[in-house]
Amino acid sequence: MKTTRKIGVVTALLVSTAFSTQAQTTNPATPAGSSNYNKEFRLSVGPDFGLPISDLSQGYNWAAGGFIQADIPVIQNLYVTVDAGYRGIFSKKGSELSGSKGVDLQTIPLKAGLKYFFVDNLLYVQGQAGATILANKSNALADKSAGFTYSPQVGVLIKLAHKNYLDAGFYWESTQSFWNNGPGTLNMLGLRLAYTLGI
Repeated sequence: MKTTRKIGVVTALLVSTAFSTQAQTTNPATPAGSSNYNKEFRLSVGPDFGLPISDLSQGYNWAAGGFIQADIPVIQNLYVTVDAGYRGIFSKKGSELSGSKGVDLQTIPLKAGLKYFFVDNLLYVQGQAGATILANKSNALADKSAGFTYSPQVGVLIKLAHKNYLDAGFYWESTQSFWNNGPGTLNMLGLRLAYTLGI
């Protein structure tokens, strides 16, 4: 679990830096609704669907789960993101990829990163890194309980009402293998949909 502890420290540093930067850059004279600087903290929750690719697709069909994410404003159009979730990766019948004997993987992704809106409050790119914990390590006959994870994403934020949004993003994610003699990385393409609340 050393990897997880390291990611926790990095996440805490990112969050504290974001709040510190926000405090230093906020101009009291700037109206709350000004497009020059959006001070809105955002909280998102929703489902996550994935399609295994490369080596992972040899033993697993699809993935599904849910997540919660906080977007912390830093400067105009730039946010620090912190998220956690749960995802099941469902095996093909008869699969024994990496000796897992066809066991579904129960994973807990923990990530932090940056989100940048290149079209103001509409289209964005996001990059995150962290750790994915394998909750059923014993059943999956895995050698490691966590693996380094990174994930680039592109998405759109659609305003539904005041401080209410729909966030849809497409991502590619890569996780370090949980098996010493298995595939080097576990890769996936996915879709995230979230209800987002501005606070």
